[in-house]
Amino acid sequence: METQYRYNKLNNYFKNKYGEKTLKICIDGGFTCPNRDGSLSNKGCIFCSQMGSGEHLSHYNKTDFTNINIKEQIISYFNSYKAKRANKFIAYFQNFTNTYDSIENLKSKYNSALIDDRIVCLDIATRPDCINEDICKMLTFFKKKVDVFVELGLQTSNDKTGMFINRCYNSDVFTYALSLLNKYNIESIVHIMIGLPNETELDLKNTVKFLNNHMYQGLKIHSTYIVKNTQLEKLYLEKKYESISLDYYIKNACYVLTHINPNIIIHKISGDAPKDILVAPKWNSHKKLILNGIDKYMRENDLYQGMLF
Repeated sequence: METQYRYNKLNNYFKNKYGEKTLKICIDGGFTCPNRDGSLSNKGCIFCSQMGSGEHLSHYNKTDFTNINIKEQIISYFNSYKAKRANKFIAYFQNFTNTYDSIENLKSKYNSALIDDRIVCLDIATRPDCINEDICKMLTFFKKKVDVFVELGLQTSNDKTGMFINRCYNSDVFTYALSLLNKYNIESIVHIMIGLPNETELDLKNTVKFLNNHMYQGLKIHSTYIVKNTQLEKLYLEKKYESISLDYYIKNACYVLTHINPNIIIHKISGDAPKDILVAPKWNSHKKLILNGIDKYMRENDLYQGMLF
């Protein structure tokens, strides 16, 4: 196989699905999280910053978020040079838990992003414990307008690790959420992390086995990186956690790729942290280094996605 086809890259998937290059518009919808607002915890996951997974969106005022702000984010994007790079776009609700609100408010927020015919998909990042039947029914309404993706943060199938990182749900909750999404034919994308505290390569292998017993359509593989003002940074500074090496990440990312279903779309193969808040590992800020390293490892070892599935 050619290098670019050794795993199912997202750009190729979008070109096949939409006929051309398609880009994401990252949106901060002003959501919070049940393990931040006191419902489950007020600490959040140990690797998560105060801005959730969308630190680069921090120029918006999170204390005063309205649907107009969501529209303004879309309009601002389309007025920028970024919009000139493609003709089709995905509205990506990224920060925190984007199904954690009333059905009425969720409908209003999602509709606020669908203000331009160039937007062909709604991509919603959330937690498995914030998916229920009513939310799935509501999302089927949006499927009549655009494609709908739902991203679920699993991170690991090891519930002991899940407790340590303050995930605040068990893996059976993930299984139930995924079953609901499948019931309503809503495309799902799963997040897993390599290098979580106390995890071994065996834990990662068990997570892959766990995933292989589920039906999902996309996968995001992240390295465990440390950003400022997090519990993980505290553990790192206290020398209770050591960040993984690039070689370790590449080898294990390739393990995941070779052992998962060959039809799964790889939506991400490297986590992104802004350089100004990244503590470690420093290699995490060099995305091309990571991507090229994975391509090289797979090419030199003649590996391809799903060959050991």
